[in-house]
Amino acid sequence: MPYITVKMLEGRSEDQKKNLVEKVTDAVSETTGAPKEKIVVFIEEMSKNNYGIAGKRASDE
Repeated sequence: MPYITVKMLEGRSEDQKKNLVEKVTDAVSETTGAPKEKIVVFIEEMSKNNYGIAGKRASDE
């Protein structure tokens, strides 16, 4: 049973997250042969206050 975790900054719509889960599930099923019913996708949203690149928080830009 594949478990996939997607970490991303908050702010995506429910439709975007729904499409992400569907497409990731399809891709994992196609590449591994796992049945879609056994594929679990977790979305972990991070606050822009808790994420930084090049020494700056995403919320500071």
